[in-house]
Amino acid sequence: MRYSKEHKTETHERIVKQASVRLRERGAHGIGVADLMKEVGLTHGGFYAHFDSREALVIEAFGYAMDRGNERWRKLVEETPPEKRLATIVEAYLSTTHRDDPGRGCAVPSLGAEIARESPKTRKAFAARLERMIDMIADQIPDVPPKTARKQAMAALATMMGTVVMARVAGNGEFSDDILAAGREAVLSRAAAKPAAKKPRAKAH
Repeated sequence: MRYSKEHKTETHERIVKQASVRLRERGAHGIGVADLMKEVGLTHGGFYAHFDSREALVIEAFGYAMDRGNERWRKLVEETPPEKRLATIVEAYLSTTHRDDPGRGCAVPSLGAEIARESPKTRKAFAARLERMIDMIADQIPDVPPKTARKQAMAALATMMGTVVMARVAGNGEFSDDILAAGREAVLSRAAAKPAAKKPRAKAH
């Protein structure tokens, strides 16, 4: 039976969407092609009608997860006054909701360590999306030069991702909540701090 191009596209998107959830829940090596295809109601053999390899699926599913995360941030930014945008992103990211639902959360805390050991092609796809996240945060840091905002965004994102990893390791009790709160405070207090003004040079007598 031959399917239309639209049907194939819809099926492809369904596989990628499901794989993106499983990727974040179980890791890059926790996705079994046979089980994944069964979950979306397809046979194992049908996989290669959509992907050249398992790596191709991982790259596409990872990209899908990262793109959805950037879309969520973009919507938050559009709905929030400029002076509150960074805090809104940080609070949403370092929330119990995000901590407790890795399958629908940011892919980096779930997969960062694994991706670092993957092929150069996979790492390149990962790095491109990571830069977009950094740029998004940098755009929400006012009153500093672009280069400074980018450095601050890198530090903020590193703190946010590390906080989520630690909070998930700690479970979902008070200790974990304290880790999330400490991460929020660290990022937002650093963002609120104004750069020290340069002291004028003493005049030579």
